[in-house]
Amino acid sequence: MKTAKTAKTEKTTTSKKSTKLNAAYGSNLSISQMAYRCPDAKIIGTGKINDYKLVFRYHADIEKSVGSYVPVLVWELTAADEKQLDRYEGVKGGYYHQEDVTVLMDDGKQKEVMVYIMNNQETPSLPSPEYFEIIAEGYERFNFDKKILKRALREAKEAEPR
Repeated sequence: MKTAKTAKTEKTTTSKKSTKLNAAYGSNLSISQMAYRCPDAKIIGTGKINDYKLVFRYHADIEKSVGSYVPVLVWELTAADEKQLDRYEGVKGGYYHQEDVTVLMDDGKQKEVMVYIMNNQETPSLPSPEYFEIIAEGYERFNFDKKILKRALREAKEAEPR
């Protein structure tokens, strides 16, 4: 399995530590950022969360939407990585919270994973160009359908005050 540190070198590692699966749909698609935040995280693969859609509330979020899906990168996190990611996502401060969802992996298997969902699901708003670019690079790297990303951006633009 690829760790955030070794994803480019294809180095594999094994661990007996307690782990949790996390589905990334926003800036955690960035291998370099995950290497910094969660150095022991391992890439499990890609898949999708059905009946949810990607939205921007300045930062990326997902919300239920029958018939839609969100492409995701699934990471295996150690307990220490999860603690670091909770801190980054603002869990303690109430910005995001963890929820368990089912991911349909690209190999056809289903996995129960944790995702971060915003607590304050108000009107969509535009992300910063830099933040959007990080996510766009992830969509490119993992060959995700860019129409999903563009739709979320368009909906955020349409929600902006005129």
